Amino acid sequence: MNRTEKIIGGKRCIIYDCVSSDVLLVQPVDDHDIEVLDSEAAEIDRLTDGAGFTLAAFKVSDWNADLSPWEAPPVFGDEGFAGGAEDTLNYVTDTLVPELTGGRDVKLFIGGYSLAGFFALWAAYKTDIFSGVAAASPSVWFPGWVDFAGSNTILADRVYLSLGDKEEKTRNPVMRTVGDNIRRQYELMQTDPVCSECVLEMNPGNHFREPDIRTAKGFAWLLKGIEND
Repeated sequence: MNRTEKIIGGKRCIIYDCVSSDVLLVQPVDDHDIEVLDSEAAEIDRLTDGAGFTLAAFKVSDWNADLSPWEAPPVFGDEGFAGGAEDTLNYVTDTLVPELTGGRDVKLFIGGYSLAGFFALWAAYKTDIFSGVAAASPSVWFPGWVDFAGSNTILADRVYLSLGDKEEKTRNPVMRTVGDNIRRQYELMQTDPVCSECVLEMNPGNHFREPDIRTAKGFAWLLKGIEND
């Protein structure tokens, strides 16, 4: 598997090319994600028996600001959420994807872990360019999310949701809603007019266990679904 790095639109991008492919996986990442990206890409390749894909991970400069869809107060610590997701999505659609595809018609999937998985889920409500979403342990505890999801239609055909089975067992009153909220998200997908297939997978452990493997499982599920198209 070929790994390259380049600066695209002022952002650091790590790109994995498995084999020649018309499938592009897009993922926002932070420093911790980058440390395990090699493992994630290898696991996607293993789970799909060498199916062709390109994984493009772009470095987010301010996690809470760049991936939050609207402003919200701090949930843990002192840092709130600035609501900069719109700019990040514009970067993906107007800069990153055109640069990587060169105008070719490719199948696009978006995914990520934690707040990046949440951003991916939100992005699929805002644009129809993504065929599928891999939302691994997404931050669906985010204030106002359930109301938003319940009053909007997702625009992706397939949605992969996952959560650690210990994630909702926390003292934080906001974050412990994550279990109920992701189950509600799954219910909404069952009646969504665009989403044709959705799965909710529960993984053992808390939020910090095997983020690379959990994200890989989501992307692999989407790639395997291509065979049924």
